[in-house]
Amino acid sequence: GLLLLPVENIELLTRYGSEDAEVALDRLGGGAWQARKARMKRRILDMAGELIKVAAQRFVRQAPRLVPPEGLYGEFAARFAFEETEDQATAIDAVLSDLNEGRPMDRLVCGDVGFGKTEVALRAAFAAAISGRQVAVVVPTTLLARQHFRTFSERFKGLPVQVAQLSRFVGSAEMKQTRAALADGTMDIVVGTHAVLAKNIAFKDLGLIIVDEEQHFGVSHKERLKALQADVHVLTLSATPIPRTLQLAMTGVRDLSIIATPPVDRLAVRTFVTPFDPLTVREALLRERYRGGQSFYVVPRIEDLPEVKKFLDTEMPETTVAIAHGQMAAGQLEDVMTAFYEGKYDVLLSTTIVESGLDIPTANTLIVHRADMFGLAQLYQLRGRVGRSKARAYALFTTPANRTLTAQAEQRLKVLQTLDTLGAGFQLASHDLDIRGAGNLLGDAQSGHIKEVGYELYQQMLEDAVTALKAGIAEPVEEAWSPTIALGAPVTIPETYVEDLGVRLALYRRLSTLENDAEMESFGAELIDRFGPLPPEVEQLLKIVTIKILCLAANVAKVEAGPKGVVVHFRDKSFANPQGLVAYVAEQASFARVRPDMSVVFIRELDSIPARLKTATQVMRSLVQIAGRGVKKAA
Repeated sequence: GLLLLPVENIELLTRYGSEDAEVALDRLGGGAWQARKARMKRRILDMAGELIKVAAQRFVRQAPRLVPPEGLYGEFAARFAFEETEDQATAIDAVLSDLNEGRPMDRLVCGDVGFGKTEVALRAAFAAAISGRQVAVVVPTTLLARQHFRTFSERFKGLPVQVAQLSRFVGSAEMKQTRAALADGTMDIVVGTHAVLAKNIAFKDLGLIIVDEEQHFGVSHKERLKALQADVHVLTLSATPIPRTLQLAMTGVRDLSIIATPPVDRLAVRTFVTPFDPLTVREALLRERYRGGQSFYVVPRIEDLPEVKKFLDTEMPETTVAIAHGQMAAGQLEDVMTAFYEGKYDVLLSTTIVESGLDIPTANTLIVHRADMFGLAQLYQLRGRVGRSKARAYALFTTPANRTLTAQAEQRLKVLQTLDTLGAGFQLASHDLDIRGAGNLLGDAQSGHIKEVGYELYQQMLEDAVTALKAGIAEPVEEAWSPTIALGAPVTIPETYVEDLGVRLALYRRLSTLENDAEMESFGAELIDRFGPLPPEVEQLLKIVTIKILCLAANVAKVEAGPKGVVVHFRDKSFANPQGLVAYVAEQASFARVRPDMSVVFIRELDSIPARLKTATQVMRSLVQIAGRGVKKAA
């Protein structure tokens, strides 16, 4: 069946999710949905309790104050070859002040691919290492470890700071040496894959952990990090934070810095999504070669490599192709990458191992084979491998020529094409939240909770729970409710006034969040400003929403008005100031009376809709005033 909901109660609708997932529907009027929401509330409260506990422990824990000496810090900062963007400078300041706070930092720096998050990490590492504490930089792949190790070594050259790397690129003898140096404190900074988190690695005096590209780490790795660092500063860097991280930041459990401004002279990557066509691919690769650059060609699986290699050899014998994938021996992979880095090959044909953080400024064309097989954040990260210098970069996402895509794959590619702007990683993570739903913020139970009540309601419940716990309330918060207003008045935003359906819905949604007369007035003024003079239906809608706001304040569940008067029903048959109400009804003499069911009837001749609106508003304003007096007395 179809259930119609008055527009003034639109806030009762929340979006379930953006996929037609397996949704179990509950019967209208049955108790199953209420029971499910109540169960969920308890669980969310427990979860929010855990979160608050984790955050609170951080507040009471001590962590060393790490303050770099000014002169030396100035010199270190001056080694940065670029001008800091405003966001970058703000993020750096925030991190440095966190380190000086005396309690453990837990900050997420969300910045787009190539927007200078590494610099934030370098400054933090400098502050810690110069203060005599050890720093662990944890990254998802050996290639990224190798690159960060290079960057860190170059920046710390000539300073009394030792930098080492731990990953499968490192021989066992060197590995052993590094482990010993970390344990006895002679090694200051270690850059590595999750090898750094291995049980046999001990730090003498770990002060700061930097996690780069955190979306690649599993829950257990993060738990291990937490265990390493009861009172250690943590800095997390991410271009496309996973829903859970984003949610932690949005619910205020973690601190968040966003670097949204691109470096000067940076151009957005031109993105094309097309069915696979040998000519287009050939043209893209050759164009890159003729302007003296290099290209990435990424395939989803190792077994796709030979087929694409064959295609490149036959179609473009003039280009030199190197192959890289995660199952190669460490030494071999290292050699291939170094050769590509030094410009000895035109094309690097690889699996997604190039996805995280690789920085090769001369590579400015990317071709992704079977783009429909990648996740959204993956495609986004891949695209971030190009366009890191001043040259215009191109990304070509190819899909199978003779096959239709799944709806989800199509949606992912569409999102990517529209997120052409620089700095879209954050929006992307929010889209991803929408496509997948968020998860349990703490442990392995990823998306089960969300499936039960839908994404928006879940977010709202979680926020309410966090707020309540911060205020020291440990019981589930009372269910939100919405009054019913029946005045027989047509209330809508007509299509002729606002054509676009999305905009109309957004306006209804905003209307449902207004809380007082001043907000109502400015909303009305904005409508006139944007869409012209208000039609009568919209004026009535604004008046009805005003009555609704008054109902919420006076605990009125329902207001009905007809030709003979206005009836007011109280919620739970209760009113904040019963004596005041009785006196008010008595004042009205024969024009008002209380019915046995505690509703109050105000008798008036109301033959026109404006008259009903006006009288209902007046009655409600009086009730709010009387209720307010009762509340004050009770308090």
